[in-house]
Order: sequence, then C-alpha cells, then structure tokens
Amino acid sequence: MAEVEETLKRIQTHKGVIGIIVANAEGIPIRTTLDNSTTVQYAGLLHQLTMEARSTVRDIDPKMT
Repeated sequence: MAEVEETLKRIQTHKGVIGIIVANAEGIPIRTTLDNSTTVQYAGLLHQLTMEARSTVRDIDPKMT
C-alpha cells in the first residue's frame, strides 16, 4: 500500500492536477482528494465516458469485452 500512497502523492504534485479520484468498476469513488460534491460530479462523468468508450470498442470489435 505504501507504493500506492507514493504514486498518488507523486501524481498530485504534477502541474495542473487539482485532485485525484480512484473509483471502482461501477464508478463509485473509493478514494479522493476532492470535496464530496466535486467527487460525485466527476466520478459520474468519468463513469459515463468509460461506458461510452466500452460500447464504442464493442461496436468496432464485438469480440472485445
């Protein structure tokens, strides 16, 4: 777990990064550095984007899951 913590801290120090959200496969945030309302907003948007991307990949190659 220490490696994960170090990686998240390193990401947070990059220019332009305002926060970090780690979400599970269902798009539920399990770790965040942002306030609750911002986390919920971005997690929802990212989950929608992920679902659209998966759908597009399946349309291109139905064998992909």
